[in-house]
Amino acid sequence: MDEKKLHELLKSLTIKEKIGQLIQLSGEFFDVKTATTGPQKKLGISSETIDLCGSVLNVSGANKTREIQDNHLKKNRIPLMFMSDIVYGFKTIYPIPLGLGATWDPDLIKKDYSNTADEARASGNHVALAPMVDLVRDARWGRVLESTGEDPYLNSQFAGAMVKGLQHDFDKTHGIAACVKHFAAYGAVESGKEYNSVDMSEQKLRQDYLPSYKAAVDAGTKMIMTAFNTLNGVPVTGNQWLLKDILRKEWGFDGVLISDYAAVSELVNHGFVATNREAAESAFDATIDIDMKSPCYANELQPLLESGRIQSERVDEACWRILKLKNDMGLFEDPYRGASNDAEKSQLLTPAKRALARKTADEACVLLKNDGILPLSTEKKVALIGPYSDSQELIGLWAVHGDVEDVVSIQSAFTEKLRDNNLRATPGTSILEEDSDYHGMGLTNEQFKNSLLSAAEKQENNHEVSTLCKWADVIVMPVGEHTVQSGEAGSRSNIELPQEQIKLIHRVAKFKKPIILITISGRPLVLTDIENGVNAILQAWFPGTEGGHAIADIIFGEVNPSGRLSMGFPRAVGQLPQYYSHLSTGRAPETSGHSSRYTSKYNDIKEGPLYPFGFGLSYSHVEYHNLAVNSNTMMKDEQIKVTVDIENKSDVPGIETVQLYIQDVFASVVQPTKELKSFKRVVLTAHEQKKIEFSIFPEMLKFYNSNCQWDVEPGKFNVYIGPNSEDCLKSSFEYV
Repeated sequence: MDEKKLHELLKSLTIKEKIGQLIQLSGEFFDVKTATTGPQKKLGISSETIDLCGSVLNVSGANKTREIQDNHLKKNRIPLMFMSDIVYGFKTIYPIPLGLGATWDPDLIKKDYSNTADEARASGNHVALAPMVDLVRDARWGRVLESTGEDPYLNSQFAGAMVKGLQHDFDKTHGIAACVKHFAAYGAVESGKEYNSVDMSEQKLRQDYLPSYKAAVDAGTKMIMTAFNTLNGVPVTGNQWLLKDILRKEWGFDGVLISDYAAVSELVNHGFVATNREAAESAFDATIDIDMKSPCYANELQPLLESGRIQSERVDEACWRILKLKNDMGLFEDPYRGASNDAEKSQLLTPAKRALARKTADEACVLLKNDGILPLSTEKKVALIGPYSDSQELIGLWAVHGDVEDVVSIQSAFTEKLRDNNLRATPGTSILEEDSDYHGMGLTNEQFKNSLLSAAEKQENNHEVSTLCKWADVIVMPVGEHTVQSGEAGSRSNIELPQEQIKLIHRVAKFKKPIILITISGRPLVLTDIENGVNAILQAWFPGTEGGHAIADIIFGEVNPSGRLSMGFPRAVGQLPQYYSHLSTGRAPETSGHSSRYTSKYNDIKEGPLYPFGFGLSYSHVEYHNLAVNSNTMMKDEQIKVTVDIENKSDVPGIETVQLYIQDVFASVVQPTKELKSFKRVVLTAHEQKKIEFSIFPEMLKFYNSNCQWDVEPGKFNVYIGPNSEDCLKSSFEYV
């Protein structure tokens, strides 16, 4: 409808109808058989609230969403809006976002999210609660799975691409709305512990943590979700400075702001307010439009209005934003927005979508080590030994609407490459261990029990492992975390492989056969005690629906690996949080004049990561030469050019990710030792040489000073170009 009619609709609504638009409930509330005795009673809301509710969480499928919408419209003149956790795929599941970040290919990821939007819309979903753009630097936090990594610039590139992909050609019939999360700084929770506190300076917040959210706002995201954490003592859900002053006023965001699950009522648990009524008032004053799955807005907004604690104009403002989004989607003309069985058949898991998922997984895998054993010849006798050998559990925790039955396993993909008599497989051990405490934490007791091997199965596996190791020319070991060990509430104090898998690796190593390790995980793992005992390591993350194919593509050389880490791998958990763009110290080990003991380092481990940010090997061998800056000085409103020669010294064509870093050497606020400012993915044929050029602008030199002003200061700047954040050529210039 046109905007005039929409305003007329708003004016005609009762206060209860308006408040209803500000409430989100989950799907079980719309089951007429159990709602009143189950979820409704537990949440403490009325049947009228359900009838007037404005949006639904995590219901999918054209038949189901149409049924709920039909029943709703019998009691309400405003259609429901369906939202879901669609984080890295709907039915066609792509690698986890940490793997998407490893592609360093925002254009490709934009296509992935466009495909995801098409699938989700066909199944009745209107809003993806994604992308998650939090900056993460502590691998103990389970939700690193959902992030694209540790760098503000790289994360910003992906944030914009993902939003544009979801909202492609956004109108009444195309795209779905993006809901960026979690605003803000959720990725900096203390100790990497879920739902924990965040404490940081405004300067650090603005320089490191806010850029990716700002990029998503600039890309036009329709919605934003607030974070669970406190920020400098104030819960984000009630943080007016963050939500109202920065997001709304400074950045001009006029879209819909939604709380995270039950976060409004949790303001009481934080100790920020004493009652649900105060919680509702606090969140509402912070301009949160939708209360997700808590009773606060449903039960407390009207009493707050009647007492004069909140104003009716503000209710109208929140309701208007929601009505406008629904109208932009065309829900008043077509409340199903094209969802149907026919649409699902034409959109879900099509061959073209599977092909794109395979290409993405190809680019997401990162080759961490290779002594020359890879790529493997298909003439080799290959033993697959490891709990992920024939597992279809390759989609990770947050693929809410994906089906493991659709996943191509590693063994299945290897079977397509090798003759039957050249491949044998055994799990060797289970993924989880008997003393694990994951039953009840994503697994029922029965599921947990079924995931373990019986005593007889263990004995059979031990015999099978020995037999296969003696038979094989090479051993490929798919190992890793269980799905429930990462993702939301998947924080871990020990991020090594499970001990039974480590024992299996050591046992196999005794047979003195080449070992290729494939690691499946939702985070960087500590591989320090394993890497020396294997010949190659391929980090595959949770690679998605086509994961098995992608792994086989790389292992057998049909694809030259091009993935580069978007988050470094620590040597030990005690190094965390760890990130490449750390600040200089007065006693850096590399530059200090003091004795080694009195420098900034750990005394029991080698300094730095095991594998740094930006790192990744390929089957090509690329060398960097002749870094040159075309001017030693840069003036205001000028730019300088930086060039470097790269040469493929091998017979294997490939993709090289050339990375540009800059360091502000002396500044009024100490700056990182280097920061990523640009990168280029360059295709090189065999033995090809190319000159790569970057432009450096004054904007790239700015930082937030002690007054939180975004500015550049005169002085010396170092320029680094290389294949990762450590192995770089160096030059410099002066900004005058």
